Amino acid sequence: MTRDRPRPRPVRRTRAVVAAAVTTSLALLLAGCTGGDGASPGTSSSSSASDAAAPVETTPGPGPVAPTTDTAAVRVADGAEPTDVVTGLEAPWSVVRLDTGSSLISLRDSGRVVELTGDGSVRDVATLDGVVHQGESGLLGLAVLAGSPSYLYAYLTTADDNRIVRAPLTGEPGSYGLGPVEDVFTGIPAARNHDGGRIAFGPDGMLWATTGDASDDTASQDETSLGGKVLRISPTGAVPSDNPMPGSPVWSLGHRNPQGIAWDAWGGGWVAEFGQDTWDELNSLAPGANYGWPEVEGRSSSGSSGSSGRFLEPVLQWRTDQASPSGLTAVGSTLFLAGLGGETLFEIQVPEAGEATSTERFSGDESLGRIRDVLPGPDGTLWLLTNNTDGRGDARQGDDRIVSVPLQPVG
Repeated sequence: MTRDRPRPRPVRRTRAVVAAAVTTSLALLLAGCTGGDGASPGTSSSSSASDAAAPVETTPGPGPVAPTTDTAAVRVADGAEPTDVVTGLEAPWSVVRLDTGSSLISLRDSGRVVELTGDGSVRDVATLDGVVHQGESGLLGLAVLAGSPSYLYAYLTTADDNRIVRAPLTGEPGSYGLGPVEDVFTGIPAARNHDGGRIAFGPDGMLWATTGDASDDTASQDETSLGGKVLRISPTGAVPSDNPMPGSPVWSLGHRNPQGIAWDAWGGGWVAEFGQDTWDELNSLAPGANYGWPEVEGRSSSGSSGSSGRFLEPVLQWRTDQASPSGLTAVGSTLFLAGLGGETLFEIQVPEAGEATSTERFSGDESLGRIRDVLPGPDGTLWLLTNNTDGRGDARQGDDRIVSVPLQPVG
């Protein structure tokens, strides 16, 4: 897969088209957010986000911790020693830090959402009904949209599909719960493996989702399939008018099993995905781009555009036993990528112009085991979520856990 740029190639950046200022866009989007139909908390509802009645709520709810606007590069601090934030988690998959000091964590196998409070205790928020766990499927990515009320979004597997649901967040820090659950977007192909599952609100206020090919590699090149794609939808599940394929939620195609998505300090989008037998990839997101799976895995052997220039090459690639990338986050101009099979953290420097470079952290004797997610922590730290209890790792005493490591400026 090649990238459309001369050599030496500057790192390509793409920005989602925003028709108005982000604050105005979010205000308009929040005006369209609606609630459930009276189903009991923690249970699925037959209503959709577009047709349900809005709950009466005047007090602003919690929001996700705002990303840094600093473009400076950072790195793991010299001599950094991981310290436990919380232990004893069961097959965790995704973490969202809230501006109230609490964090919400998804537990894949049980379908539970738990709250990590500011004092380090863990309590149940809700169990989402209808979650089916087989292999890699279950309760996967989480995202939070601030508002009145605020909503928790979840990507999960049911008996029929993968789907995105949401529920209003109720209560206060230390006692969060969920209101009625409603469907936002359904019909994403599901299987035991290759379910994708990461969701995030981008700098444009839209909801982005990574979907796997559900073990059907023909889906990735099929523009009518939702499998093997990066999707971009509104908070209520509608298709934005400025998506690259009119009337389609598809932002990009030709993915195999992407599980990481993030935006750097300049607004450039990035996606990380599992390869099959040869190369795992870090790709720069571009509207309507085709990343080549299953026709190409990793960079084309010639180093030039494959299949008459239809595909974009990855910015970075790793052997599949070296990485198995999952969660992805940005701190300034630095990306951090969680490695499952590689049992390492990748620190990726992404200059505004020039080549991206990758350094392995916490590997070998310093390894924490499988790392599922990574996100900015408080006070200049980075949080890493281990995944050694997911059936593929070697669980250690106290697993799974969130650990905190300090960061420092580059240079």
